Amino acid sequence: MDSVDLEVLRSSVRWMTEGHRTLLVTVVRTWGSSPRPEGAMLAVRDDGLVVGSVSGGCIEDDIIDRVRREGIANVKPEAIKYGVSAEEAHRFGLPCGGTIELVTEPLSTRSRIGELLEAVESGKLVARTLDMASGHARLSAAQSTDGLSFDGRTLLTIHGPRYRMLVIGAGQLSKYLAQIAVGLGFQVTVCDPREEYTETWDIPGVTMVRTMPDDTVTEMRLDERSAVIAVTHDPKLDDLALMEALRTRAFYVGALGSRRNNDARRARLREFDLSDQQLACLQGPAGIYIGSRTPPEIALSILAQVIAAKNHVCLPQLMHVADAKSARDIAASTGNTCALTC
Repeated sequence: MDSVDLEVLRSSVRWMTEGHRTLLVTVVRTWGSSPRPEGAMLAVRDDGLVVGSVSGGCIEDDIIDRVRREGIANVKPEAIKYGVSAEEAHRFGLPCGGTIELVTEPLSTRSRIGELLEAVESGKLVARTLDMASGHARLSAAQSTDGLSFDGRTLLTIHGPRYRMLVIGAGQLSKYLAQIAVGLGFQVTVCDPREEYTETWDIPGVTMVRTMPDDTVTEMRLDERSAVIAVTHDPKLDDLALMEALRTRAFYVGALGSRRNNDARRARLREFDLSDQQLACLQGPAGIYIGSRTPPEIALSILAQVIAAKNHVCLPQLMHVADAKSARDIAASTGNTCALTC
């Protein structure tokens, strides 16, 4: 789950503790285009205070208006739809033909939101099963491949870190990578056996390990929801991790470095009997080309490429760092610099 939905859970628990009635709203089904995906959440307090998002804003305004006018009177979950007609879709800011179905749930002790938040904050992936007739919720362990389901009687939602990220190296860039990745909903592990780097690590919500990178990759059992980014510039650390990661189903494996360094890295990795197909999965230099120079900008460049891979978006080759820089160099040598400008 992303950081927005985590904040929904935190706010819901806090408001209930303070004695406020709270309405939890979850996107359960969409038709056509929709601003927010299934599973997105919104919490509304009895005085109209809101956190989270289920649309571009107009649906939120309508729900807040209802709460302010009528209060949170219902005691059981309800399913409601927006955008059934073209006029209503336009009114609520939905794309042409878009329809969204929501479940509105008045929270109480039977909702078990406090237990859910505690489990999610401890790094667990949790399935929450809500009985629409009674409002009772049940929590159980979930798998990363599980998804939301709703049949009108039962709502199953998945909460917690759906994607994992392993960062090799605990330097300054890694801190920005980890901070942003946590906000994007990743469960982040940073691996660095060098004490001089790990002693100053101070990023909350991130697991730090001092094991050797190849051992860490093996122990994590990376799957299709895992990303690996090597940023130490030390072949003894980066290459070991990449060698093992490229043999897994990780959806993204990237390495920081210049074009020359990455060519040398690929040559070294071939000596470990990696196939051309496996080496083709290595993103190096990692990131998309945005002219980044500072650690925060470089982190943004890399994570943009990671998110594109996560969302199965095929980026044009000229957006990749190596191809963009090569094109820039060719343009500069021929004097055709306008080819790379907007």
